[in-house]
Formats: sequence, structure tokens, C-alpha cells
Amino acid sequence: MKKVIVSGMRTTGKLHLGHYLGVIKNWVKLQDDYDCYFFAADWHALTTKYDDTNELRQNTIDVITDWLACGIDPEKSVIYVQSLVPEVAELNVYLGMITPQNWVERDPTLKDMAKILKTKEGQGSQVNYGLMGYPVLMSADIMMMNADLVPVGSDQVAHIEITRDITRRFNNLYGEFFHEAQPLLNECALICGLDGNKMGKSFKNDIKISDTEEETAKKIMTAITDRSRLRKDDLGHPDECEVAFKYWQIFGSDEEIARVKEECEKGLRGCAQCKRELGAKINSILAPIRERRRYYEQNPQLVEEIIRTGSQKARQRAGEVLDKVKDLVKIYK
Repeated sequence: MKKVIVSGMRTTGKLHLGHYLGVIKNWVKLQDDYDCYFFAADWHALTTKYDDTNELRQNTIDVITDWLACGIDPEKSVIYVQSLVPEVAELNVYLGMITPQNWVERDPTLKDMAKILKTKEGQGSQVNYGLMGYPVLMSADIMMMNADLVPVGSDQVAHIEITRDITRRFNNLYGEFFHEAQPLLNECALICGLDGNKMGKSFKNDIKISDTEEETAKKIMTAITDRSRLRKDDLGHPDECEVAFKYWQIFGSDEEIARVKEECEKGLRGCAQCKRELGAKINSILAPIRERRRYYEQNPQLVEEIIRTGSQKARQRAGEVLDKVKDLVKIYK
């Protein structure tokens, strides 16, 4: 039998190139070799977006539409919405009962999410109850499908350690049942935002998967390049180019990267020309993804069907796991 993988994303809006390169591209590869469960984490989105839920449903649809456009196949993977699998909430209650407070407080996931909340105007240092429980709910997401593996980047390994701790504690208290999910390190290209900082919607420095060719080309022209270069024929320093050359290294072929580097160093390539060619290159790569996205946008009932069918499949597995959990905990049934 194939090993089970679980992973999800908070539903905070349309996805950008950072999501594609850092997560989704890897998911597409994994779905051929594992039983994959990918969920849109709308409950998790509420931890910091609880006061503005007008777009929550549409954000959920947009996230899943982006997944489908990028190649997540509902025939290979189970695609579901977190809130449509209420068994997760019940498991969260049982896990919360056995999780010491200090485990939650030291968890890096909580610390990261608290930083996001603190940036909200007027929130100060407040942390809501839901956010405090974020690490346990995340563990319930993983354990609900009794996952073997969780795909993460090297900087995220510590984020699933609390899940492993809770799993061991449950198994010690009630009997061996849950698999101790292991991190599955993914090879991914990290991409900075157009300003050289971390790419993110809130920073207004991202290129969205759903952007048009014109929007992408226009955004690329704002990318930071070699700040020391004033004229087109100045000798360039690709290694000091803050954004554009880094993008070439991600999206270009070996031959293209070598040519861009050589022409820049010899002053034969201006930054504006370089960014125009880069925009065209990125648009060519994203073209088939955007074509698939347009298809799903034009067929919203198909996306809805995929969500409902996938969530029902997820509920079936979740129900089997929860039934065993209740037997072990000796909850009245």
C-alpha cells in the first residue's frame, strides 16, 4: 500500500509563484507515488482573519482552482475543504485534552502565526483562543488521515514536531494506533518578491498564478536589479542583481542563464531589456497553467463537484480513524 501524505494551505487568497515553486510543484510530483490528501485550511484562516470573512468562501475556491490549474489531479489526490470534514474538529478536542500548555506555547507555528496577528491594526499583542490552539488543530489535520509523511521545506521541520509529540503521547496513553508522521523534505526553488523581500500578497510584491500576461509583464518591470548600474552599457554584476537574475536562475535554461550573465557583465544587456525578456519567459511557462485555470473559472460547477466529492472521500477515511480513536479513548458511542 502507498504511504499517506497530508498537506494543506490557509485560504487567504489567490496563490502566487512562491506557493507554486515552494509547495504545489512538489505536490504534483508526489501524487503519483503516494496517497495524497490536500486540504484548503479555512478554519486555520480564521485564526488571523476572523474579523473579515466576506471573501473566505471565494478564497477557498480560488486556492483549490489554483491547485487544479497547476496539476493537482482529483483522480490521483483527495482534495477537500477542512471545514467540510467535521471529524477534524472532534479529533482536535481529544488531542487538546492530552496536550500540555507548554507544548503549545513553544511551538514555532504558534509563534509565526502570533507575529501575523500582531501586525493587524489595533490588535497589539492579543492572541485569541483559536490561535493558541492552532498547533493542536494542525496536528488533528495530520493525524485525522493517519498520515505517514508531511511534505515540508527544511525550514518547516520543527513545525510538525508537536504533531509527533502528541502522537507519541496518545499512543502511550491509549495504545499504539497513530503513525508518527515523518517530514518529507521537498526540493523547491525559493523565490523572493519583486522588491527582494519574501514574496507575499500583503507585501504587494507577488506575481499571482492567476495574473494575466499583461499584469505579469508589468510587475516584472518593477523588479529590483543591480542598483550600481546607471546606464545600459555599464558593466553589470548579475550576482548583485537583487531580483531579476535570481528569477532567470529559476525559470531560465542553463543556456539562457549563461547568456544573460555574460551579456550583463559585458554591458550588452540593459536591465529593461532583461526584464522584458524575463516577463516573456515566465509568461510562457505559466501559459498552460493559466489556460487550465480559465477552464475551471468557466466551469465553477466542476470545481464545486471536485470539492464536494473530495471532502466526502476525506470524511470516509476520517470517520474510520475517529471511530478507532473513540474506541481507544472509551468515549460513549
